[in-house]
Amino acid sequence: MDLSYTAEEQAFRQEVRSFLDEKLPKEMSDAVREGRGLGKEGHDRWHAILNEQGWLAPNWPQEFGGCGWNAVQRHIFEEECCRAHAPRIVPFGLSMLAPVLQKFGSKEQQDYYLPKILNGEHWWCQGYSEPGAGSDLASLKTKAVREGDHYIVNGQKTWTTLGQYANWIFCLVRTDPDAKQQEGISFLLIDMDTPGIEVRPIILLDGTHEVNEVWFTDVKVPVENLVGEENKGWTYAKYLLTHERTNIAGVGFSQAGLDAVKRLARSQMHKGRPLIENPYFAARVAQAEIDLMAMSTTNLRIISAAASGQAPGVESSMLKVKGTEIRQEINDMARRAAGVYAMPFASEAVEGGNEPPIGPEGTAPVAAQYFNNRKLSIFGGSNEIQKNIIAKVKMGGRA
Repeated sequence: MDLSYTAEEQAFRQEVRSFLDEKLPKEMSDAVREGRGLGKEGHDRWHAILNEQGWLAPNWPQEFGGCGWNAVQRHIFEEECCRAHAPRIVPFGLSMLAPVLQKFGSKEQQDYYLPKILNGEHWWCQGYSEPGAGSDLASLKTKAVREGDHYIVNGQKTWTTLGQYANWIFCLVRTDPDAKQQEGISFLLIDMDTPGIEVRPIILLDGTHEVNEVWFTDVKVPVENLVGEENKGWTYAKYLLTHERTNIAGVGFSQAGLDAVKRLARSQMHKGRPLIENPYFAARVAQAEIDLMAMSTTNLRIISAAASGQAPGVESSMLKVKGTEIRQEINDMARRAAGVYAMPFASEAVEGGNEPPIGPEGTAPVAAQYFNNRKLSIFGGSNEIQKNIIAKVKMGGRA
């Protein structure tokens, strides 16, 4: 694989940089760089800016309103957005549900839901995990019983990221309690304004509200909101998870994070010398950079395969494991480089305020990123589960 960029790809990189210089609001990039939350309004604003440019859905086929970019262009776009401290696009509708609808949804569902994902009318969240059904997702208990032209849904979902903002949720539900675990699951699209839905916040260690519990009590869902066939939802869930795991790898975020670590290590002193000159720390930085280069190449191969119509397979599990390990290593190096300024601050000090960040440049987001990104090796299927999948497939079994 040729790792050098062509003249056309370099020109595309410059086009992306020019767009970000012109259209990315400074207060927005400052908030991302300093680790401050954007809130729903900030995410909606950036969503609208990208949609107006036609760059909101780089992974979608053009027939559905996507950019028509190839794998290298998408890689460049992610890399440049991270370097410019652009907000992360909320992935649930764009990168997780949309591929499922494009492959398994009906024409009516595609025509109705996909445009509303693009224009921001629908903000989606994910209803997968439950108490006792996280990495062992197939043991989920939320049930949907068909009554005429509706399903009646009862149960609980947990760790629902940004569910407090969402007006729609895609859910895995059990529609056949007598079937084997994976064979009795269906994939439903549920309006969050439906009576019987309650969202309860889960406050994290740093005092922020990112995740939630979602409770369903006799929630009526139209049968036409079923994606694909009844009791075939596990197939669609696995397809979605392969895309999620590829996205979790976060190559662009790791590259931006490693650059930030280097800057911080050049400015922070250790025994009278810049930390970057400490042999032990420099060796850690070098190893992370080598691992990141290898992962970046693997990421391009997987994205290229997906662009040709192939669903990412076991490679997405490999990418998820390595990608999350690298991001956590970079977070740990940043924490060590920041020294005392890596101590967590009260949420009131970092969310929404106009006060200057505490500590030297680059230290403000370190604590939040370190703590929040501990989850990366757990959600989307824990790394231990991913290693089991890799072992089964590579040793002649099936995932």
